[in-house]
Amino acid sequence: MCICINCKHVNYCRTYSFIELQHTNQLSYTKPIFTPHNTLIQINLKYYNHKYILDWDLIECLSFIEEPGSWQLK
Repeated sequence: MCICINCKHVNYCRTYSFIELQHTNQLSYTKPIFTPHNTLIQINLKYYNHKYILDWDLIECLSFIEEPGSWQLK
């Protein structure tokens, strides 16, 4: 699971923007302005509905500041 949803920076983070783009091919906001430090993205290959899909998750980030539910503030 992506830790971004509980981070204070989720609404303007470049890395989360990139991950969101990989999942949906569209962005819900226009200008991510925050670049986090030392991020680690995990990519899982899953077989679903007779095809393979990539699941992208940020699992480590030194810029993470916990603020549960901040993704809902978009």
